[in-house]
Amino acid sequence: MRSVDELKALKEKVLKEMSGRVDNNMPTITVHMGTCGIANGAKDVLTAVVDEIKNKSLTNVTVAQTGCPGICYEEPVVTVAIPGQMPFFYGKVSPEKAKKIVTEHFVNNKSVQDWLLNSDGNSTKEISAINYFKPQKKVALTSCGAINPEIIEEYIAVDGYFALAKALTEMTPLQVIDTMSKSGLRGRGGGGFPTGRKWEFAYNSKGDQKYVVCNADEGDPGAFMDRSVLEGTPHAVIEAMAIAGYAIGANQGYVYVRAEYPVAVANLKTAINQAREMGFLGKNIFGKGFDFDLDIRLGAGAFVCGEETALLASIEGKRGEPRPRPPFPAVSGLWGKPTIINNVETLANVPHIIRNGAEWFSAMGTEKSKGTKVFALAGKINNTGLIEVPMGTTLRTIIYDIGGGIPNGKKFKAAQTGGPSGGCIPAEFLDMEIDYDNLIAMGSMMGSGGMIVMDEDTCMVDIARFFLEFTQEESCGKCPPCRIGTKRMLEILTKITEGKGTHEDIENLEILAKTIKNTALCGLGQTSPNPVLSTLKYFRHEYEAHIYDKKCPSGVCKKLVNYSIIAEKCIGCGLCARNCPVDAISGEVKKPYTIDAEKCIKCGVCIEKCKFGAVVKK
Repeated sequence: MRSVDELKALKEKVLKEMSGRVDNNMPTITVHMGTCGIANGAKDVLTAVVDEIKNKSLTNVTVAQTGCPGICYEEPVVTVAIPGQMPFFYGKVSPEKAKKIVTEHFVNNKSVQDWLLNSDGNSTKEISAINYFKPQKKVALTSCGAINPEIIEEYIAVDGYFALAKALTEMTPLQVIDTMSKSGLRGRGGGGFPTGRKWEFAYNSKGDQKYVVCNADEGDPGAFMDRSVLEGTPHAVIEAMAIAGYAIGANQGYVYVRAEYPVAVANLKTAINQAREMGFLGKNIFGKGFDFDLDIRLGAGAFVCGEETALLASIEGKRGEPRPRPPFPAVSGLWGKPTIINNVETLANVPHIIRNGAEWFSAMGTEKSKGTKVFALAGKINNTGLIEVPMGTTLRTIIYDIGGGIPNGKKFKAAQTGGPSGGCIPAEFLDMEIDYDNLIAMGSMMGSGGMIVMDEDTCMVDIARFFLEFTQEESCGKCPPCRIGTKRMLEILTKITEGKGTHEDIENLEILAKTIKNTALCGLGQTSPNPVLSTLKYFRHEYEAHIYDKKCPSGVCKKLVNYSIIAEKCIGCGLCARNCPVDAISGEVKKPYTIDAEKCIKCGVCIEKCKFGAVVKK
C-alpha cells in the first residue's frame, strides 16, 4: 500500500460493492466457522446451506462465513441478514434446520420463530437484546463473528489498517508510545504490565535489530481467547504488530502460536500473505520508509512456553526453559536483541486505541484497570462462550446475567480465574468488581482470561489437586522449587483426597507454597501454588473434613465416598446390579439389593442407572 489515499479508495470501493448488494435487495446467510462451530458440525451446515440455495436456484442470496460470535453454547450459529430488517440469529443449527431456514427466509419470506436466538422470538430485536450480550462491550472482539477473516477487504471495510496508516503518517514513534501509555492498556496475558511502558523500554534500548513477538501460546485449561481472535480477526493482530514495530524501531515480528490451533494458524497464514500483497507488510509501508514483516512459529504445546523467556528460547530453536531476569526482553530478548512480547488480546486492542484515541479507551474500566477484558466462560455454567466486558464488571453479572447461572439449579460455589496460575474466588465475592488489583487481593489473578465456574458439587481440595497436577506435569524442571516443590505439594494433596491426610499436611502445604512463590525461577512456577493457597484461605473447612472426618463433603474423592442402597426405596428391579462393572451389587428380584463395599470401585454407574433414587453416596 503506497499511500493513505489508496487505502481510503479501497475502503470506498468495498463499501460500494457491499451497498450495491443491499440496494439490490441481496440477502446474506452467514455460517459462523470458528473451531467451536466446526466441532459442532458447522462445515456440514455450510454445505447444506450452499446446496439448498443451489437447489432452489436462489441466485440473489449471498453465502458468507465468519469466525466465532462468542455464543459457543449455541453453535453451530447461523445469521440471516435481509436489507431493511434486523438480523435473524439461529442457534444449534443442523443441516436439516439449515435447509428449512433457507427455504423459509428466501422462498416463503418468513423466519423460523421457534429457532430464533432473539430473547422473545421477536425478529425486530437485535442480538444485543439477548441477555448474554447486554452487559458486554466489544473492542478486541469487535470484528470476531462479523467479518470473513479470510478476506482482507472486509477488514478494511471496518477501518482495518487505518490505525497503521495514522501511526505512520501522522504520529512519531514516541507519540504512538505516549498514546498507549495514556490509554492505560495493560498486558492481557498475565501480570498486567503497562503496555506503553514496555514499548518505551524497548524504544530506549540500543540495538541494531529489534523484534516484536505475539504470544499466542495459551495453554490454560478452559481458555480459548487467543484462538478465537486469531480465527476471527487475524488482521487486527497483524496491524497491531506493525504499529508496535514502528513504535520501537523493529522490522521483524513473530507470532508464536500452538500447533493445536489449525484453524487459527491457517487464517493467520492467509492474512499475512494478503497483508504482504496489499503492502501492509514488507518494504516502505505507506511510502514512509518503514519496513516490517511477520513470520509464524508453531509451539508444540508446552505450557511453560507461555512464559515469555521460555517462548523466546523456543523461537530460537532451544529447549523452552525460562531465563533469569533481568535483563528483561525489552533490553535483551530474542537472540539477545531488544524485544517486546504482547499477547493476542493486548494487540487486538491497539488499532482501536490508535484510531479512537487514548481518552476513548481510558474512559472504560476502572481507575487502575482501563478498557475491557475478554473471558472464556467454561465449567459449570449454562452459557459457555467468549465474552468481553468493561473492567470492573462484577462476577455476579458475568456468572448470572451473561452466563445464565448454574445448570440444574445448583448453587454457585467458586470461579477459578487466571488458569492454573490463578486462584478460586468464592461465592461471598460475587459482587466484587473484576479488575487486576481486586483479583490479586483475592489471591487470584487476571491471567489470560480463562474463567472456570464451579458449583456446589465441586470438591475444592480436588480442584486444587487438579490444577497443581497440571502445573507439576508442565514444569520445565529447570529450577528445584518448581520441579521438586510442586511434586511434594501434589503428593500431600493426593494423600488428603485419599483420606490419609494429617494435621501437619495443611501446615506443610502452606510452607511449601510460600517457598515456591518466593524462590521459583519464572512467573509460572511462582504462581503455581495459587490454587492451593486460595482454596486453603476460603475453603479450609473442606481440607479439615478430608483430614479429620475422612469425608469429602462434595462426594467427589472416590476413596472417601461410600455407596449404599436405601432399602425402603429399592423395588428390587436389579438394574443397578446388571450394570455394575465389577458385580459388587447383589440381591433378589423385588427385594432390596445391597452393595459390597469391598468390591465397589465407586464408579457411580449404579446411581446413574437407578430410577428411584435408592442408591446414594455418603
